[in-house]
Amino acid sequence: MRWWRHLFSPSVRRTFPPARLQAITEAITAGERRHGGQVMFAVEAELPWMALWQGLSPRQRAEQAFAQLRTWDTEHNNGVLIYLLLADHAIELVADRGLRGRIGEAQWQEICAHLQQRLRQGDLQDGVLQAIEEVSTLLAGHYPPVPGSQDDGLPNTPQLLG
Repeated sequence: MRWWRHLFSPSVRRTFPPARLQAITEAITAGERRHGGQVMFAVEAELPWMALWQGLSPRQRAEQAFAQLRTWDTEHNNGVLIYLLLADHAIELVADRGLRGRIGEAQWQEICAHLQQRLRQGDLQDGVLQAIEEVSTLLAGHYPPVPGSQDDGLPNTPQLLG
């Protein structure tokens, strides 16, 4: 069954047209003005065939994307990746090691649950924007913005994988 979902997964470009990508970019940019962390959003339609053959889970793929996109490459190790895998209807949040012990797993899961609920309601854009806002609020509580800092080490534009 999973093979079929990946074979016939929705197009990332149709699911995320330019206006939606721009709204996500703006939300990340606005959120990062409120905290000293970094937020990235990545989406892919389906896994590569070899990854499917190997039984790669959405979580494992999100961790690969976290490394591939260098989300860990921040001064305070406080990058967060919001990852969607359309074919599996999977949402994963991957947080860098600087956030361990500061933000509990239950808080990350709550954000995922909110996004999942919005996706079920067919409200993709507002769901993603809400998730970005919730992640930004968590980061602001632990990493306030650094006055005068213009360092935005990671891209704010959504990363379309695959």
